[in-house]
Amino acid sequence: MFDENSYSLKMDKAIEAFSKELSSLRTGRANAAMLDLIKVDVYGQQMPINQIGSITTPEPRMINIQIWDVNNVPLVDAAIKKSDLGLNPQIDGQLIRLPVPELNEERRIELKKIIKSIGEKCKVSIRNVRREANEYLKKLLKSKDIGEDEEKTYEKNVQTITDDHIKSVEEKVLLKEKEIMTI
Repeated sequence: MFDENSYSLKMDKAIEAFSKELSSLRTGRANAAMLDLIKVDVYGQQMPINQIGSITTPEPRMINIQIWDVNNVPLVDAAIKKSDLGLNPQIDGQLIRLPVPELNEERRIELKKIIKSIGEKCKVSIRNVRREANEYLKKLLKSKDIGEDEEKTYEKNVQTITDDHIKSVEEKVLLKEKEIMTI
């Protein structure tokens, strides 16, 4: 039988991935999630920074990383410099300080475009789930497992779920843009 909840959950997962990607974008505020996408080559494998040290944000424009193994400090430093976050690490023993500079107008506009494109990708994912659901409904109708009325009702429900998810993505995009444009 047709289960619209499973499709709703798939759409939720798309929004979850979208939210995670949004939180890793650098705004003018310090946020530990900014470092989530950076991987450091330690012990013969790629590891996220939060598995090599503890990350704190003592001030709105500062991220501190307390590295547990002193030998990893230069590796983390290099990984941060290579990332496109534009942060300049300051090393103090096993502590790495990351001052988060204010965003300039050019970077803000660039970030708005990135946010819009991430949002569009998420909407496409959601629409793909809708298409998948509708194709499954057509199969059920063809095999006479459901009637035309049921198919129409399910299709309408899937469309409602899709609209709700897309609206949620658009709200998140607007919120993030507002956050970036706020000085």
